[in-house]
Amino acid sequence: MKGLLSAFILLVELSLTRLVITAQQCCSPQCIALPTLFGAHILNFTAAPASNYTALVGQNGAVLTGNYTIGQFCNVSIQYTHPGWNDTINVRVWLPMDGWNGRFQGTGGGGWTTGAYQGSTSDYVLPAVANGYAAANTDGGHDSNLAHPDWALSSPGNVNFFLLQDFASVALSDMTILGKQVTQSFYGRAPYRSYWNGCSTGGRQGLMLAQRFPDLYDGILALAPAINWDSFIVAEYWAQHLDAYTLAAIAACDGLDGVIDGIVSNETACNFDPTSIVGQIFMCNGTVPRQYSGAGAIIVKAAWTGPVNPVSGKREWYGLNKDANLTAGIVGTQTIATANGTTTVGAPFSISTDWIKYFIACNASYAVTNMTDAAYFANLHQSRNRYAGIIDTSDPDLSLFKSNGGKMITWHGMTDRLIFPNGSVDYYQRVLEQDPNAADFYRLFLVPGVEHCRNGPVAGMGPYPVDVLDTLVQWVENGRAPNVLLTKNLSSPTQSYSRNVCVWPKVQTYVGGDASATSSFVCV
Repeated sequence: MKGLLSAFILLVELSLTRLVITAQQCCSPQCIALPTLFGAHILNFTAAPASNYTALVGQNGAVLTGNYTIGQFCNVSIQYTHPGWNDTINVRVWLPMDGWNGRFQGTGGGGWTTGAYQGSTSDYVLPAVANGYAAANTDGGHDSNLAHPDWALSSPGNVNFFLLQDFASVALSDMTILGKQVTQSFYGRAPYRSYWNGCSTGGRQGLMLAQRFPDLYDGILALAPAINWDSFIVAEYWAQHLDAYTLAAIAACDGLDGVIDGIVSNETACNFDPTSIVGQIFMCNGTVPRQYSGAGAIIVKAAWTGPVNPVSGKREWYGLNKDANLTAGIVGTQTIATANGTTTVGAPFSISTDWIKYFIACNASYAVTNMTDAAYFANLHQSRNRYAGIIDTSDPDLSLFKSNGGKMITWHGMTDRLIFPNGSVDYYQRVLEQDPNAADFYRLFLVPGVEHCRNGPVAGMGPYPVDVLDTLVQWVENGRAPNVLLTKNLSSPTQSYSRNVCVWPKVQTYVGGDASATSSFVCV
């Protein structure tokens, strides 16, 4: 009898082992059910095993720079179209064969990219799968060109509204539905929880999903979100800047939090006026003496204030924070200036100029640099009028996301010069007006000294948020709502320190002790 029992146990163990091996090896269209999507037609569906994939991924939001490696995974590709739209969209789903954590992660894009392609340093599917998630992204029906929307016009004078809707919202919902179906078919069970992870365009996508498709994700990281798109994209064209004024502003406001560290933590209390230093001498590049000019002060003040309509006197959008880097850009610069001070040439952010050319003027040859003030504000009005309902993504009603049990975190770098952080503050305030208890499910953090989805003001690097996705998971799955986000100095291997960033509207304030210790700061 004992021998029979042992043989039975051995048979069961062998059977279970065989089932596991079968599940791991069966990465093919014959084993994974063809996904379905209402309103779409599947054009192609492939699945193939892959292994030992390593690639470099750059810092972006919750993703830190590093080489990420996946052992064995199933690489699924879905190509489909919306009949009548003349679009062709590609969705990629990667499924870890070992160590799946039971969760699904949707990953976002950046700039004009709906989702980055494999091999790009912006391929955020890779770190997601390396951390145990089944993960997906979408190309939104157009090439992954970060800086230019080559797809914007179906013909001269005519915007391709179908591809714009794919980029703005539709493809993201599609990708999530398809990705979850594939995940369930491959593993034999649905994901336990689903998370969105995105910064910049990916942050806007996250908020869009909470607003329009509130049942798709349990937790959303909507970081430095490109919301209020129709307003801020045009507003970015307004700014033309000079770095010396930034250094003066940092010197004036750095100590407002109680410690001198090259970082302005309390922007609200920073009342520095650039006209107060007109006539004083500063050093350009550390060697060339120059004088703060009245004209320069006017330009910088305009950049900090934001676009003001000269006819109505109304400020149409926010400006930059005073410690934001005013000349260097991530994708392009705002100005190019020579050290001898004789030449300053405007070079606005390419996404701003392309939006005006392709989506407002509907003319790739439109001379953006020749706009008068009147033409500029007319274009801003047209942008809001035509596109608010498509891509603005600023609806403060998150009641359905809340009722579905969703949780969301937004952090925004205070030195962000591409997407102005006051836009996120404005949105969060409107969410609170709609629901005074919104902090129960949605929290905002402003991060001093951090750039657009990555490190760094002019005078130094602020400590960067780490473990934010894990913080969100703890909130969703264990009810631990974050009052602070842990940040670490990632820019200098010889100067390591951490700080806690406070949930808005609180501000970190130095109370004494070691300025590199989190215990030396409190939230006030």
